[in-house]
Amino acid sequence: MLRVLIVLLLLIPILEIWLLMATGKAIGWVPTLLLCILTGVTGAWLARRQGLQFFRLAQLQLSRGEMPGEVILDGIFVFIGGLLLLTPGFFTDFLGFSLLIPYTRGIARLCTKRWLDKKIRNGQFNVFTFNRFNRF
Repeated sequence: MLRVLIVLLLLIPILEIWLLMATGKAIGWVPTLLLCILTGVTGAWLARRQGLQFFRLAQLQLSRGEMPGEVILDGIFVFIGGLLLLTPGFFTDFLGFSLLIPYTRGIARLCTKRWLDKKIRNGQFNVFTFNRFNRF
C-alpha cells in the first residue's frame, strides 16, 4: 500500500504539470489559469454546499435514532472531492467533480463498502478500542 501511495505521489504531479502545459499551449496560459481558478472556486462552493447538506442529514438521522453510515461516507467523499478540486490541475479536478456528482459518488461508495467488507471478512481490518482501565 505504501508503494502505491509513493507512486501516486510521484505520478499525479507529473500528470498535472503535463496537462497544464498542454492546455496552456492549446488555449494560452491566461485562459488556462482562469480555468484552473474557476474550477477551484466552483468546487469549493459545491463541496461546501453538499457538505452542509450531508451534515444536516446526519444530524436528522441521529436525532431519529438512526445510524447515518451512508451519509457519513457520502460526506467523506464530498470532503475528498473538495480537497481534490482545491488542488491545482485538471486531473484532480476531474476526480474531485466525479466525487461531487451523486451517481459517480454512489459507485465510489459501493466500491469502498465492498473493499471494507472484504478486508473485514479476511481479518485484515481491525478496530481497536481504547479503554483507560484495560491497557492491552
